[in-house]
Amino acid sequence: MDAIELLKQQHREVEDLFEKFEKAIDGGDESLMDLFARIADNLAAHSSIEEKIFYPSVYVGPTADKLQEAVEEHLAMKRIIADLLDMDPSDMQFRAKMKLLQEMVDHHVEEEEGVLFKDVKKMMTKEELAVMGEQLETLFSELIQTEPRMQIPRETGEAAPLV
Repeated sequence: MDAIELLKQQHREVEDLFEKFEKAIDGGDESLMDLFARIADNLAAHSSIEEKIFYPSVYVGPTADKLQEAVEEHLAMKRIIADLLDMDPSDMQFRAKMKLLQEMVDHHVEEEEGVLFKDVKKMMTKEELAVMGEQLETLFSELIQTEPRMQIPRETGEAAPLV
């Protein structure tokens, strides 16, 4: 699978998890915490593969400014996840922060899929995107097994470097 298709697939998976979270709001704190953990793990692993492989690989020309904004959006999302890690679903702010996180993710996805990915498709060959897709998938598979959300609090000081 090429890099862009993989990232889009991961976007859809997180959107599905947010929908499940919304439906589970009346189902009790345990199911909410489980869904939060899945969302946070997916977002942590996804942002990590973007920051370590995808973004640095396409940090040229017209994408540079977009990528600076993207890593700042990742940082804002990580700060919310770090807050949520210290909260209980019964806390009144938990659901509000989850809603804010969802809105931030939706905005980020819209920008990536609406602009960035189109620019990247113009810059890279299908072969290059396929090779990168394998790298992204391998790293994601490794990270998702390690509860990557637990690394988030250490990543809230500043945006990830792009070079």
